[in-house]
Amino acid sequence: MARQDGGEKPQRSCLACRETRDRDRLIRFVLSPQGEVVPDLDAKLPGRGAYTCVNAACLAAAVKHRQFGRAFKREVAVPAPDEMTAWVAKLLLERVMGYVALANKAGKIVAGGSMVGDALKSKNKPGLVLVARDVSEGIGEKIEAQAAGNGVPCLRVLTKDDYGALLGKAPRSALGIKSSGFVAQLLKSIERYRNFLGEVQ
Repeated sequence: MARQDGGEKPQRSCLACRETRDRDRLIRFVLSPQGEVVPDLDAKLPGRGAYTCVNAACLAAAVKHRQFGRAFKREVAVPAPDEMTAWVAKLLLERVMGYVALANKAGKIVAGGSMVGDALKSKNKPGLVLVARDVSEGIGEKIEAQAAGNGVPCLRVLTKDDYGALLGKAPRSALGIKSSGFVAQLLKSIERYRNFLGEVQ
């Protein structure tokens, strides 16, 4: 149910848990012309929207209990719960990877553990550090400690091969995102991805 109190952000309810949140804290779904339920991560597609929490469990429950059909008040085509959650997780991950690729194209990335370490010691510290999930614990903890010591947010996401592929280089253990608009975009997209996977409460 929509609720707009004066000046506040538009709010919507999750189809599964019924909790009401700011609309931009949920995932929007729309119907294609063929009656298929489609994720709308940018919340820009035309037509009536239905929402779930940024949480795989809520999305799976909404599919399992046929809540999309009730929301759209018609028969809809929707993948099985595990297929739908895998689809949305893939889209959220692609969003993260897309921002990394754009930041690289804009020259806003420092790549590699030692380069990131040097950047953290410099005057122009990165605004965000990303550490590969599959980096060795020793290297990962060292980079995380350096980032924490310099007050720079540090998150584990993607793999060394992912970083290398996105940069067109060999695998990289960490990336430093230079202060820019990409920092906020990556923080938000990574938060949504990790929330969806249940990694952040």
